[in-house]
This record gives sequence, C-alpha cells and structure tokens, in this order.
Amino acid sequence: MTAYQSGFGNGFESEALPGALPVGRNSPQRCAYGLYAEQLSGSPFTAPRATNKRSWLYRIRPSVAHWGRFTAVDADGAACWRSAPDDAEPVPIAQMRWNPLPMPDPAVADTTFITGVRTITTGGDVGTRTGFASSVYTITSTMVDAYFYNGDAEMLFVLEHGGVRFWTEFGIIDAEPSEIVVIPRGVKLRVEVPDGPARGYLCENYGGSFTLPERGPIGANCLANQRDFLTPVAAYEDREGPATLYVKWGGNLWQADLDHSPLDVVAWHGNYSPYKYDLRRFSPVGPVLFDHADPSIFTVLTSPSETPGTANVDFVCFPERWMVAEDTFRPPWYHMNVMSEFMGLVHGVYDAKPDGFVPGGFSLHNSMTPHGPDAYAFQAASTEELKPVKQANTLAFMFETRFPQKVTTYAANLPQRQQDYADCWSGLIKRFHPDTP
Repeated sequence: MTAYQSGFGNGFESEALPGALPVGRNSPQRCAYGLYAEQLSGSPFTAPRATNKRSWLYRIRPSVAHWGRFTAVDADGAACWRSAPDDAEPVPIAQMRWNPLPMPDPAVADTTFITGVRTITTGGDVGTRTGFASSVYTITSTMVDAYFYNGDAEMLFVLEHGGVRFWTEFGIIDAEPSEIVVIPRGVKLRVEVPDGPARGYLCENYGGSFTLPERGPIGANCLANQRDFLTPVAAYEDREGPATLYVKWGGNLWQADLDHSPLDVVAWHGNYSPYKYDLRRFSPVGPVLFDHADPSIFTVLTSPSETPGTANVDFVCFPERWMVAEDTFRPPWYHMNVMSEFMGLVHGVYDAKPDGFVPGGFSLHNSMTPHGPDAYAFQAASTEELKPVKQANTLAFMFETRFPQKVTTYAANLPQRQQDYADCWSGLIKRFHPDTP
C-alpha cells in the first residue's frame, strides 16, 4: 500500500534509507550514502516566509546530470499540447460544450501521458508566468524508460476515468477518479496506468502555486481541510539504462536521451512537494434559509494574483450536498462574469445542465459570456416543491480564471463539440405579464 504524509504546506521530511537525511544542516560537506544535496525552489529566494516554497533533495545524481542535448519533440500529441499565448485563429464568441473524448485505440498506437494531452483553452502568457491552460488527457499506456517535468507550470490533474500512478522524485502517488493530484513546477515524474486506460482533466497553472483559500467569516473549519491532503514518502529508483527525459519549457515540448533514471531522490525535506486530495472529503457550506450563495464557497485551491481577491486560477468543486433554501431558485442563477469558467463533470448529473453535460465532457463560458440553467432546469426549479433535497451522486468542477480563454484549433474543430449547445436556452420564452404580479 502506498504511504503518505498528511497536511498541506507543511515542512515535510522523508527518507527511504535510514540516516539519509542530514540532521541540523541542509548541505553537509559529505552527504550520507554518497548522495548529492540539491535545493528545488518553487519561489524566489526572498519571498515572504508564508509563500516561500523550497525542498532539499538528497539524490544519487544532481539534476544537472539528468541532462542531455535537447531536441524538439516531433509527435502528433505534442502538436495538440498547447501553451498561452496560442496562435490559433479566433473562434467566434459563444457558449461552448463538448462531449467526452473517446479513448484512443491501443491496437492503433500506444498513448502515453506525453502523447495523450489535448489542450482545450489557454489564457495569459506562459512567458510572463500569468494565466493557465486547460486540457483533457487520455492515456492507454504506461511511460516506460521515459520521464517528464513541466518547467512552465504547476499541474493539477482531475481524475475522471481510471486510476493513475504518479511516480515522482518525492515518492509514489496512486490516485483514482474523484481525486486530484498536484505536481509542482519542475518536479520530475513518470505517469503509469496500472489498471488500464485513464481519462481526466489537466490544469497547467503558470502563476503562483496553488494554496488553500482564506475562509474569512466561515472560520476554522469546512471546505478543504489541511489534514486531508496527502504527500508521498520517499521512494527512489537506482536504475541504469537508456531512457528519455521530456521537458515542457517555453511553451514547447523537448526531449533528451539519458542513461539512467532521474527518479533517484533517496531523502528529502521541505514544503515544495506533490500531493493529492480526495474531493469526496470536501466539506461544503451553503445557505440554510434563503438565497443562493456565490460559487466561490466551493473553492478547493486558489492560485493568487497580485490583485487581492482576484485569482490567477481557482479550482472549484461541486460535490454532493443538501439543498434546503426556502423561496429560492436553487440551481446556479443566470449570470455574466468577469472571470471565465472551464467546467468538467467527473460523475453524476450537474443540476443546472441535467441533459447534454455528461461525465468526461466539458464546457467553456468565457469572460462576459451569459450562461445559466437550461430551459428544462429553469422550469423544474421554478415549480418544484421546495423541501430539503440531497444533490447526490454528483461531482463537477471548474477552473475559473481572470483571463479570457482562447479555444485551441484542436478543440474548435473537434467532432465532440456540441454545435447546438446554445439551443438549450431556446425554450426560455418571454414570461412577462405587467398586469399579473
């Protein structure tokens, strides 16, 4: 069984061999077992203590030895993995929704994480470390003698179908649908699918590291609790033999040949590390008398910007919960938002879109684009008996960002794009009668 440490943002420490961690110092003159000391920094050195991110790694070879002559990756998959700013032709502004991407046929080609990412939208600029990209991944094969790190972005995976093993420099994370996994910028890993094909969503966060949102008047409890975040314990590979290292850097995908595994960290300590979280442990809060609260009460993680209260990107989930508000339109209301919303469904039914939005599917409601419940949901919510009802067997999520999202050429031309999506509002007829209050 995979082992973990509990907590978020803690100063963790872990060693796979006894005595591999130095005591009382970070870079001793000679490390135990002939290891090298290396610091991995996820923030500027002079960042305030509360936001300073770094870990010390004690490894068989330093990262500078996990290097080679890099060349551009020439693959169909690499061409569909995009970064902001994307050079795609503008797509007419519209509400957009897609059906799930089908699983690739293993008989035709092996699809690993490297070739299985398909970017749907981008926003901001990877070169200035602002913004993000939203993608869907489909994987049928484990990476063999191949490794990867993202030099551009922190990666947040939302698992929708099939389990995934993330063998990272810090240790092993096994995750299943309804869980998320966050891999910090620069952390090397191998992505495996031990139980068969997998599909899910990927947010590449170019900005500040994800952190827990402030609870404000909510107080000390509810939402995502720190103890439910799990960080791996140290595990390493001491393996010689041909391998390939892939790197996402500068918006492009590169590769280099190695003669050993770079997952060779024997011990580590610090607060810059990968982690996972089970969305089924999210403790929602909501109105218990009347009115519908803003969706920000469902924020799991936030990447802050230089403007307080305005996120580079928020990760929001909509889990099972009780609906009890009286004299209230309970589904999300109609609105236009300065923020833009990429949404996906992990399982079940989403209350504002009971038809057409299915697990594995996704939608885009861009900045200042009107959206809300479809005509059927409006009619049902306007006439139903308002007794307490549990919104059960559901898990949706949203990547919400201050940046307008540009749709990639790949996504715009997908056969899974629902060209008639806007018709779901066509039944919203004029109901106004000035003489009938």
